[in-house]
Amino acid sequence: MLATLALAANLMTAQPEVRGTWLTTTANTAIASPSRTAETMRTLRGMGLNTVYVEVWKDGWTEFPSEVMRRETGVALNVNPSPGMPRLQRDLLQETLIEAHRNEMVYIAWFEYGFMAAHAGTQNALRSRRDWISLNQEGGDVAKNGFVWLNPLHPDAQNLLLGIVLEAIEKYDLDGIQLDDRIVWPALEMGYDEFTQNLFAKEHGGRRPPKDIRDPEWMAWRQRKVEEFSRRFVREVRAAAGPDFIISLSPGPHPWALENYLIDWPSWSRWTDNPTWDEYVPQVYRMNFPAFEAEWNRQLGHMTARRSDLIAGIRLVGDGPDQPREQVADHVRAVRQTQGGGHVWWFSRGVLDVFPAEIAAIYDVAQNGQAPHPRFGPGWRPKPIALTRGGDGVWSGEVAPGRYRLIEKVDGQWREVSRPLISTRREFRHTSPKAEAVELLVRRRSGPL
Repeated sequence: MLATLALAANLMTAQPEVRGTWLTTTANTAIASPSRTAETMRTLRGMGLNTVYVEVWKDGWTEFPSEVMRRETGVALNVNPSPGMPRLQRDLLQETLIEAHRNEMVYIAWFEYGFMAAHAGTQNALRSRRDWISLNQEGGDVAKNGFVWLNPLHPDAQNLLLGIVLEAIEKYDLDGIQLDDRIVWPALEMGYDEFTQNLFAKEHGGRRPPKDIRDPEWMAWRQRKVEEFSRRFVREVRAAAGPDFIISLSPGPHPWALENYLIDWPSWSRWTDNPTWDEYVPQVYRMNFPAFEAEWNRQLGHMTARRSDLIAGIRLVGDGPDQPREQVADHVRAVRQTQGGGHVWWFSRGVLDVFPAEIAAIYDVAQNGQAPHPRFGPGWRPKPIALTRGGDGVWSGEVAPGRYRLIEKVDGQWREVSRPLISTRREFRHTSPKAEAVELLVRRRSGPL
């Protein structure tokens, strides 16, 4: 008995921290199919991660069925295929959400593209909405970063982005949402479309924006407009989602992001007159640990008051050489030593395919146990309750009072069936002759879910 208690105590030594990674269909196959998604979530949890940031808004399409997008573009869903894989039009958000929660992980819906409407080589319905698109002085719609951007000042573009985020919050039991470094000004050379020029003129006695893209007044005005939308975004998301919900931002490092994309995100962390972002995950993407450490310390210096809400975005792979293998653990050690709130790996290909042994060794779950998420604590997403199949396809099991999501597995894929509210401990029954398995997941969100 004493040995068992000692072992249990030893397995609870992992301190709360965000241990996350970003998941996308680009440049890897981690979520290329339902079976790959299931394998990926099991593997990530087994390694010791507790949070996934899953891309659900990409290249002008939602990767979940969206009535907002259907109304505006006629296309409710378009899942971008992984390399070498067929295009599978499935609800990627629901699929990844279920598998993450079945594996006791926090799920953040990552609206990566933000105000980006399309890659330069993509033709879609949003790009054809010329009145919504930000333009340069020559009338071109492609910024120097290679993307076409919705005008962040246009009310219809703002409503579209907010609309799909609020729709996802209403429909799914999310733990949070994240916007990337695309809730910014598209690029300094952009903003010469008629809508923006007319709005600037209206607020400046009829003067049109100057041709100098770095004119101080023109820069400051655009920066203020970016912040105005940020305030609106957080207010509306908080009102819809409630307090137990993470509103996450993953910007470029400061002050580079301010100088090039007019976003002063450290100042947003100090708002006292408006709800603000819960966590900041600057993309401290550097090719080696010494460069990362120097930049991470700079970011800490810009956000001293909320250090535990600063999460390090760490580059493992990407354009250029992979992170030196012997330096991977140094990144996590540095974040912990500086009391950062945790880390998110860029991206799942590095975690699963390139450095799985190194990352598993950092966490050492067999020795230390799983680290709780710092905002939710242990048990926030408990193991699913598996029901037992009886005769005539009736599934049953004793269930404690609570709010649940009933899921069933049919043809190898999980789907949500209903959202029961159970008021007293009792035997719960569900009839589904075709189901291969049936489970109940704890439902955390309040409201219409």
